[in-house]
Order: sequence, then structure tokens, then C-alpha cells
Amino acid sequence: YFTPMHKTLRIQLPDLRFTDCQVDFSIKSFNAVVNLCKELGIRHPEELSFCKPLDSDHLKFNYGSLQKAERSRRVTLAAMPVTPRHDTNTFIANSETLRRKSTNSSPMHKKISRGDITIGTPKLNSKSYGSDWSLAMSPPPTEEARETIVRPKSLVEKARMNVAWLDSSLSIMEQGINEFDTILLRYKYFAFYDLNPKEDPVRINLIYEQAKWQILNEEIDCTEEEMLLFASLQLQVGLQANVPQPQDDTEDDIESALNELQISLDGGYTNKAEDITQIPQLTGYLKYLKPRRFTLKGYKTCYFVCKDLQLSSWKNSEDSTDYSQEPNFTICLKGCEVLPDVNIHQGRYGIKLSVPSSDGMSDLWLRCESESQYAQWMAACRLAAKGKNLADYGFDQEVSAIKAFLSMQHPAHSPAINPSTLDIQVEDYVAPRFVKRKSKVRQRILEAHANVKDLNLIEAKMNFIKAWQSLPEFGVSLFVVKFHGERKEELVGIAYNRLMRMVLQSGEHITTWRYNIVKAWNVNWETGHMMIQLGNGENVIFQCISAECKVVHEFIGGYIFLSMRSKDSSQVLNEELFHKLTGGWT
Repeated sequence: YFTPMHKTLRIQLPDLRFTDCQVDFSIKSFNAVVNLCKELGIRHPEELSFCKPLDSDHLKFNYGSLQKAERSRRVTLAAMPVTPRHDTNTFIANSETLRRKSTNSSPMHKKISRGDITIGTPKLNSKSYGSDWSLAMSPPPTEEARETIVRPKSLVEKARMNVAWLDSSLSIMEQGINEFDTILLRYKYFAFYDLNPKEDPVRINLIYEQAKWQILNEEIDCTEEEMLLFASLQLQVGLQANVPQPQDDTEDDIESALNELQISLDGGYTNKAEDITQIPQLTGYLKYLKPRRFTLKGYKTCYFVCKDLQLSSWKNSEDSTDYSQEPNFTICLKGCEVLPDVNIHQGRYGIKLSVPSSDGMSDLWLRCESESQYAQWMAACRLAAKGKNLADYGFDQEVSAIKAFLSMQHPAHSPAINPSTLDIQVEDYVAPRFVKRKSKVRQRILEAHANVKDLNLIEAKMNFIKAWQSLPEFGVSLFVVKFHGERKEELVGIAYNRLMRMVLQSGEHITTWRYNIVKAWNVNWETGHMMIQLGNGENVIFQCISAECKVVHEFIGGYIFLSMRSKDSSQVLNEELFHKLTGGWT
């Protein structure tokens, strides 16, 4: 049996538009994504992957229960015996009950004879492939595209969405996909490397679009204040879409290169006399809380000193200068997780720290008194988490960036645009749970827009992406699992630098393991159990029941692969190493 290697697939991009592309069915799907991204002009294709379209029915069951239901259905109908699975997601492609209802019934998308190939979706020709005009700007989604949107209603349903990812180690043909089928191209790994406004207009737009639809579909939670910021930035993107954008001069490029050279020659330090004579430090009174499960303790006030990657707590400022006094506690900020906890309307300026410890991660929450104090302490914590102290050249820049970001969330007294000149459909800008009184929401969006009205197109998209990345749930892919020896189901969250054990219903964190303490990870393919070997000799064993364990294996290996990328711009994608870390075979 012979068949062409290259076949047409209907690809849905992150901005929900459809396009017909020639894809190699014979090579591993990871390599097929790399080739497609090269044609589309998308840098760093290792961050993306193919996944199959999901229906709302897919979110009602776990992967294991779907297998059992499918077996019983086939036995009842006296169907042919189930053939051995060649991939991790065959159940979606080979089961008629689990196909998307619109895939074959849509008049725009039918399989037809090779003698008369006319497909209803647009096909990018060689001239438009990867061009700024074709992919750096996104058209409004069609009604057909909107029908493909799946809205999860709980953490469990969010976890079940990860069943759709294709196996990167197998070819597309091995995974039950046929010519002219619809398949999704999405960002799978939320570790965006070297996001450059000058080189990545296409990449920035696609990341922005995926972030936008994640927020609108409630795949990631945010507060009402954050939602208004996202809506205002989305409005600014729409307004700037038809406005000529400023062109960067060559002189600006040269000046930027000279500044970077100056920073590297200075060793990343500012050229101040006090930096040579003493190590800079940040001090002040802050409220703090060490959260514990089943406790109702409130915040306490102490005097904190941040110096040389260390955060120390004292009863008062006098004790901090008394060498005979020991601090209440001291933590090392290097490698910690730093998350904002800000609500300007309520006057809350908080910082949530997750500090590596022998038990995984321990939490410390800080509360600042003012916006200015928050900007300094947040900048200090972020730099210290990366192993940089307060003498680093980027400290002042980080403080300024945080203040600028906060200024965008300040409530404006009046909109910068006359409301009668814009027809704003509130449903296109905010998630469904915020759509109550449309006229009031529309007015608040316009007021919030006054803070971002001066941003150009790329700046608005980049600020949207940064705000998305600052959300507590950003970049966490969930899976429903059962831990070894436990009867109840729990969640495992996988992020770019850590694994988390979480409560199924609430998502409360129980334990966190960072990748730098993971010694190895193995899969028992027969039982579907996964074992994480930690550096302290402890083994964490669980069975994934919302997806194949291969999907979990790929997420962990993929993030570790992405963390090994270097800053060398001439680097070549090491496909062999990717498959070694994600393939699961020696």
C-alpha cells in the first residue's frame, strides 16, 4: 500500500483562522511542526505542537473511562476487535462517537476526489507564507471558527483538554489523521524564548491571539480589574491595526547595540561609587504571612532587609543593625517563584513567594504599603530569583517597568475616546462571567483604555502578553491523576520550571517540586504509571487518568529541553535531544 508523503491538512492557527497546508505525514509530528513553522515564518517552533479538535463532550469524561466506554460499545455492536494502539490519542481520531460533529458535516470542508480539489478554506501561497501582512495581523474569527471554541467549566475540565496533544515522537499518519482533516496548531510550552518585537511580529501576534482566547474562554482565571486591562489592550490593538506603525531607524539599532555592549562591559553593574564600597540593600517594614493549610492566622508586621539574594526578617530596624541579634528568619531568594497579588482598587500590593525547600516549596506572602514600595520590592525579588542582586543594571529598569504596568491599571476619570464613535461588542472583550450590565462594562473598558491609548500595535500586544504571564495560573498545564497508595483523584500541574500536586476541586497547592531537584523520570508503559525520582531519594509515583502518561512525559521533557536553550543567536535546534528527552525510549 503506497500513499503520498505530503498531504493537505486543514490547520487552525492560534488566532482561530483556518488555512490549508501541505504537511509531511511520514516524519515525526515534531519535525512536521518545525517544517510548517519554517514555511509560516514562526521562530522557535519547538514551543508549538499539533493537537486534535476537542468537543465539549470530551471534557465530561477522563481518558480511562472513555477507553472503557469505547470497548463496551464495540463489543455490543459485535464490531471488529480493537487493534493495538500505535499512539497516545487514537481514541479521538478512530472513534466516530468522539469526532467533532462539524468536521465532516461542514459544507466548507469535505473530502473530494483528487481530480477536482477545491477546498473552502484559504490556502497561503508562497508569496504570503510568513509575511507580516498574512500572519502578523489577525482577521476576526468566522462563525465556523467560533463553533470550535471549547469553554472548560472547572479545573477538571481544564485538565481534560490536554488529552488532545499529538505524540511528538510519532508521525501524523500513525495517529489516525487523514488527508483534509482539521488539526490545531497551538503553543504547548509557555516558555517563550527571545521574544523580539523587530524579528517576531508573526510570533508575537500568534502568542497574543492564543493568550486572548485563553482569557475570553476562561481557560485561565483573572480578576475583574485584570480583565478590564486585557479588554483595554485588546481595544488598543484593534484601533492600531489600521494605523501606520512607526519604523525603527538604523541609528536606534546601533544605539541599542552600544548600550548592550556597555552593560556587558560594566559586568551588569551601574557605574556608581557606592556600588564599589558597599553592597546595596533594600529595607523597610512589610506585612508578611506564612500560609498554612487549615489555619486562620493574619499578617504580621516586621522589618525586612533584602541584601545579596537574602531576605531577612527582624522585629524592628534597631535589631537589624545590632550584630548580637539574630533575624527571625532568613530565606534565599535565588530560584524562588515570584507572583504579584495586586488589586489597585482595593489598595492591595502583595508579593507571593514560593521558596525551594527540602519538602518541595514553602510559601511566604508579603504586603507592601504603597505602589512605590511594591515596585521596589517586586523588582528586588524578581532579580534575586534570577541570581542577581540590587547592584544589577536592570534593577532601576525593572522598577520603572513595574510602575508603568501598574499605571495602566489605574482607573481613569473619563474615556479618551467618544463612546458614540465606537461599536464595542462587550462579549468580544471580556469573559462571559463579567458580562452583566453591558453599558456599564463598555464604559469601564473605555475608561481603562485611557491609560493605554498611547501604545503602538506591538507595544499593546507585548503588554497584553506580559499581563497574561503575570497571572497566577499562567503556563500551568493540568492533569487528573491518582498518586500511588491514594484512592482519591488529584491534580498535577506542570509549569516551565516545576511540578505541582494540587487539590482536585479547589486547585490548592499541596507540594511543589522544581525540575532542578528531579533526578530522573520514568514511565511504566504497561501500567501507565509515572515515577519522578527526586534528588533526596524520594520517588513520586502517579497514574494519569485524564490523558496518556506519554503526554505528561512530553511536557516534563519538553520544558527541560527548552530550559537548555542558549543565548547564541546562531544556535541550531537540537531535534535529537528533544526526542531523547520526550520520546520515552532509550
